[in-house]
Amino acid sequence: MDLDGLRAALLDWYARSRRDLPWRRTTDPYAILVSEVMLQQTQVARVVPRYEEWLSSWPDAPSLAAASRAEVLAAWVGLGYNRRAVSLHSAARVVASEGWPADLTTLPGVGPYTAAAVASFAFGAQLAAVDTNVRRIASRLDRGSPDALLAPGRAAEWNQAAIELGATVCGARAPRCDACPVAAWCASAGEGASRPHAARRAERFEDSNRWVRGRIVAALAAGEGLPDVAPERLERALAGLVRDGLIRPTTEGFALG
Repeated sequence: MDLDGLRAALLDWYARSRRDLPWRRTTDPYAILVSEVMLQQTQVARVVPRYEEWLSSWPDAPSLAAASRAEVLAAWVGLGYNRRAVSLHSAARVVASEGWPADLTTLPGVGPYTAAAVASFAFGAQLAAVDTNVRRIASRLDRGSPDALLAPGRAAEWNQAAIELGATVCGARAPRCDACPVAAWCASAGEGASRPHAARRAERFEDSNRWVRGRIVAALAAGEGLPDVAPERLERALAGLVRDGLIRPTTEGFALG
């Protein structure tokens, strides 16, 4: 495979087609970490305004570290998976007191992908940031390891380009091969999705425990009473939130942790 040609084609496409996202205009590791944590399982369109609001309130790790957990959780309402907010808060406290560690995976809630993303975008590390999108691209190109595709000396730009391609063109269910800049190098071009998706009845979000947990956190953040849901669902969600440190019992009921 002509890797040089593939890399040049993808980087050229990214330079022409990339979305103007606020976290792509900075090399501040804190701002990049905030964006990466917010983007986990949350759509870009929802994240952009919340990211900007967050940085307006807490522009750096020390300011976030000084906030209370309740303030952080209240600001996170609507982004889902509230434990991400707790981990981000804890990571800010580590950075504020000890600085950025050499191994970013030692920060609370930071896994290999997030560590590689922050390291490459903020610190210039020559590492492949491999998320689901990038792994799918490598598989379709018939390259076993995404690391083999990394453009030498251009890791930050390459990672952004690969992530952008997977998010906007090389989708899991409906890849747009006709719009793909690397279709000429792709072993799966024109074949559609990587694998058939079995038809199944999806659980309604409103029927999930995560929905109840989110309703509870939102209600407490707004100073309202607990949501009106079935008692057994409410009890299960409350127990989980207390166990995770997201809320705490008080003499009057519950409060954000």
